[in-house]
Amino acid sequence: MEQEFDGLIPSLKVRKIDLILSSMTITEDRKKSVDFTDRYYLTQARLVFKQSTAVSSSLDELKGKKIGVQRGSIHDRFANEVLAPKGAVIVPYGSQNEIYLDVVAGRLDGTLADAVLLSEGFLKTDAGKDFAFAGPAFTDVKYFGGGSGIAVRKGDPLKDKFSAAIAAIRANGTYKNVEEKYFDFDIYGK
Repeated sequence: MEQEFDGLIPSLKVRKIDLILSSMTITEDRKKSVDFTDRYYLTQARLVFKQSTAVSSSLDELKGKKIGVQRGSIHDRFANEVLAPKGAVIVPYGSQNEIYLDVVAGRLDGTLADAVLLSEGFLKTDAGKDFAFAGPAFTDVKYFGGGSGIAVRKGDPLKDKFSAAIAAIRANGTYKNVEEKYFDFDIYGK
């Protein structure tokens, strides 16, 4: 079932869905509402702008830039607490695909999201051909947690079953084989 990101945890809690497998980052705040499996990947958050856009580590170039973020995501919180004070205009959206459309159409200057999502879902597509990562990678644990895990209801035994499955495919080499087939970097992280 596909739905907007900010409605996933409420849907899980009312048993509309049984688990969330949607690149949901394991954060202390989310752990108050749901249980998470062990992580299945850990990547950085990145900005994407037109290829010619330079963004330094000071982020001063973001002043006045309209940046789309997925509403309710960790990127939404980071953007509002870190990028907005630099003068960026943060625009929340229900889905990352809506953001891509507005970036291409010029209604947004760029977006902030997970590096894998941006690379695979936008930059490697025809729509993203004129865009690139800009500025530093963001990894602050305060915002970006300890990687992405599968969210389940509190106390659900699915947590341990999926964690065991993740450990098994990492141990037997399946994870590494899939990673090498689709990514040119370590998606599991350190």
